[in-house]
Amino acid sequence: MFEKTKIEEVKEATKKWEEEKVAKSIARFPERKEKFEFTSGIEAKRIYTPADIEDIDYGEDLGMPGQYPFTRGVQDTMYRGKFWTMRMYAGFSTAEESNKRYKYLIENGSSGLSVAFDLPTQMGYDSSDEISQGEVGKVGVAIDSLKDMEILFDGIPLDKVSTSMTINAPASVLLAMYIAVAEKQGVSADKLRGTIQNDILKEYVARGTYIFPTAPSMRLITNIFEYCSKEVPLWNTISISGYHIREAGSTAVQEVAFTLANGIAYVEAAIKAGLDVDDFAPRLSFFFNAHNNLFEEVSKYRAARRLWARIMKDRFGAKKEKSMMLKFHTQTGGSTLTAQQVENNIVRVAIQTMAAVLGGTQSLHTNSKDEALALPNEGAVRTALRTQQIVAHESGVADTIDPLAGSFYVEALTSQIEEQAMELIKRIDDLGGSPSAIDKGFMQQEIMDAAYEYQKKVESGEEVVVGVNKFNIEEPAPTGLLRVDMSVGELQKSKIAALKEERDNQKVTQTLADLKKACQGEENLMPFIVDAVKAYATLGEISQVMRDIFGEYKQSVML
Repeated sequence: MFEKTKIEEVKEATKKWEEEKVAKSIARFPERKEKFEFTSGIEAKRIYTPADIEDIDYGEDLGMPGQYPFTRGVQDTMYRGKFWTMRMYAGFSTAEESNKRYKYLIENGSSGLSVAFDLPTQMGYDSSDEISQGEVGKVGVAIDSLKDMEILFDGIPLDKVSTSMTINAPASVLLAMYIAVAEKQGVSADKLRGTIQNDILKEYVARGTYIFPTAPSMRLITNIFEYCSKEVPLWNTISISGYHIREAGSTAVQEVAFTLANGIAYVEAAIKAGLDVDDFAPRLSFFFNAHNNLFEEVSKYRAARRLWARIMKDRFGAKKEKSMMLKFHTQTGGSTLTAQQVENNIVRVAIQTMAAVLGGTQSLHTNSKDEALALPNEGAVRTALRTQQIVAHESGVADTIDPLAGSFYVEALTSQIEEQAMELIKRIDDLGGSPSAIDKGFMQQEIMDAAYEYQKKVESGEEVVVGVNKFNIEEPAPTGLLRVDMSVGELQKSKIAALKEERDNQKVTQTLADLKKACQGEENLMPFIVDAVKAYATLGEISQVMRDIFGEYKQSVML
């Protein structure tokens, strides 16, 4: 992009400036740090010039928005035509309570729903199971059967909203419930829009809500790919998640590398199962974190898009442009929120929102200021949603496409993140791919090491966290926090008992027997799961059939 002679002139000018000007300035006013660097070890240089991006080829490395390699975005006009989906993550207590929160969010301008499930639901247990005691409805909504799902979306037309569901191991069951609810509303499956997270590999690495071993888990995921490509074509069949990898303590580079490595594993599994890459790849989606370093985060998103496009084209031979697009949802960083001086979290979330938008996200959830303390109350949720709306309508950052493109800093950092992420992906390839690297504990160890190094810097004061290790104040105990009533567990138990009295138990027994037989064979399991759901078999009953056949995953011990 630049003439060689001009680049040499810039290099000479930079050298002269450093020798004649910078040295004198530093002698008078020493810099704050000996070395400024990101958690991934990439150094933030004092100044960036055309010399830092002299090897960039505009057509090959940037291109136009909506065109390969999608560095500048996956849509031709980005937010000039339509803002990102403002998808607020919510769910707590019972289906009835969460339904009220969803209607509140829609009334306040939320353009998409994002369902948080409680821990028993995420682990495939009914609320009545002994292991669920004390956890029902706490970190999300309790969904035990199709009956609960009907209540959850009562009065919400599923052909008018886009719904994301943060569910992994039992994703097939919750998707089946959603399809069944839509059918009862008179909405056919081919009209449904939304996403299931369905990313089990990151559960083994960072989160822990897994059920089955890797092989049957991958089978379930590819079964969903195949089923939805025919029956629910507008549905995003997986949200390959870097969010939880970052929450566990990874660097930005590790977040990109491990997320895309998992994506590679899903593509390979689907191809091995006989699917054509261009049939399922357009419905893959991704989920990233947004942290506080604005420029690192913007560069991270741009690097991830470019790297994925190259992987899909060069490694998998994808032909369709949509197969090469990395479409992603963003959530602001939960681990960056502090219990001290919670109002500071509003500022953090605003910075993270800007990073996601400047980086070209397709949808966004903004965390509420009080989430370091409890589930957010309605006022805090409204402020979080208003943060997105102010950025969208008042900041001007959505008026032009990829506004930081061409910044010497951002372009150089985008390339560095891409290069370092690709090096990590190659290391994972050498270990036999993502599932094998996970079984060997490679990713887990890398994340733990990164988290440990960051924590040491916070404790030493090298990394400043405002209100935590600097600028502290005395504060009264927090008030007005949302608390989930412990009676929710008993209420759910009574609902399950009533359901089992009312339903056709002979039909339930038959559908579960059919599912068991299918699990023992090689058929696609989704039609059998849909049948069981429609018969009002519970989540726990369906999951137990699969547990009995597939077994449970045992985490490897890292040495």
